Amino acid sequence: MKPLLLASSSPYRRGLLQRLGLPFSYASPDIDETPLPGERAEALAVRLAVSKAKALASQHPDTLIIGSDQVAVLPDGTLLNKPGTHEQATAQLALSSGKSVRFQTGLALLDTHTGTLTTCCEPFDVFFRELSPQEIANYLLKEQPYDCAGSFKMEGLGIALFSRLEGRDPNSLIGLPLIALVDMLRTLNINPLLTP
Repeated sequence: MKPLLLASSSPYRRGLLQRLGLPFSYASPDIDETPLPGERAEALAVRLAVSKAKALASQHPDTLIIGSDQVAVLPDGTLLNKPGTHEQATAQLALSSGKSVRFQTGLALLDTHTGTLTTCCEPFDVFFRELSPQEIANYLLKEQPYDCAGSFKMEGLGIALFSRLEGRDPNSLIGLPLIALVDMLRTLNINPLLTP
């Protein structure tokens, strides 16, 4: 099996990839994540996933590089990025309160030996409860999800923010759609269920 490289420094994505039991390494790609004018969430997520994989390609010949990126979007098209600050996170959660938010998680698998690139975008819908300012403040104090798109950590207390979830793969909410990734790997004869 060719070496697997995760193009991410995210501990959340590393934790997800470890679930498959495949050996991998990881490296942090340095890319500009600024949306292009008029770029839709799905296109942005895939473009960033591809950019992450390609950014490491020259340093890792004969490697399978996994790139993934996530964009959250409100029904009116407003993009919710990583908030970075308490104030931004408060504003994002207030905007999301009582609404559905669609997470588009872009996935790219690049074979640096052949140049073959496979991509997809995994949508997942999150329905937020009506949140009071006190609930938002308490949540942010407890989890400080300032490095997470949409200002929450699904794998922690963030689950209490939602009334329901809809989508094929809840792992995509954490940042890496494992079901789609396994589909891609199986086309390359890499099956986590058959790997010693």
